[in-house]
Parts: sequence; structure tokens; C-alpha cells
Amino acid sequence: QVQLVESGGGLVQPGGSLRLSCAASGSILRFNAGAWYRQGPGKERELVAHIFSGGITTYADSVKGRFTISRDNGKNTVYLQMNSLKPEDTAVYYCNADFLVLGHVGSIDYWGQGTQVTVSS
Repeated sequence: QVQLVESGGGLVQPGGSLRLSCAASGSILRFNAGAWYRQGPGKERELVAHIFSGGITTYADSVKGRFTISRDNGKNTVYLQMNSLKPEDTAVYYCNADFLVLGHVGSIDYWGQGTQVTVSS
């Protein structure tokens, strides 16, 4: 199986930056797509950014120009660089990634445990 471990969350002032990491470990044959979602207080989980296996990225309109998703295929890791953070970015951030796993036919979707990001002065 595969485990995703997230890191990098915390408390930051408005206008500040954070970098989230999501490292995968396990019997991984291929790292396909990766993504970051978030769920704010009283809100539904929403897609923040997505990166395809070839590196093409998409973003929610609310984070375009401020957030950057990237990946390191050699480390099976996906990152989210968050700049110019706003209070409305406060949420639990979850990574999501799709892998081809040893012993399984077809790819499998995995989720991280979530990391809290709080933007407040």
C-alpha cells in the first residue's frame, strides 16, 4: 500500500507564505496525478490545485497567481507553495495522489491526513 504524509502547515500572518509537502511511500510503480484540496470551517472540501503526470497544472480561481503546485517524481512528492496568503485561505489542506501500485491492476487514489493552515494576524 501507499501512505501520504503531509507537512508544512501552521500559523502565518496575512501576506505571508507557506510551503506544503506531501511525501508518498510504499510499493509505488508510478506516480500519476497529484492535487491539493482544502476544507475551511463550515465549508465543503474544494479542489485548490492539480498537477498531471506530464506537469500541466490547474488552479482554483481563488488561488491563481498566488499558489503553485509542483512535483518531484523521484521523491514521489507533491508540493504547494502558497504566497500572499489571506484569512480566507484558512483551512485544513489535504493532498491527493494517484499511483500505480505493485500488485494492483490499475491506479489507486490516496489521501493525506490533512494539515492545518491558519492565516491570521
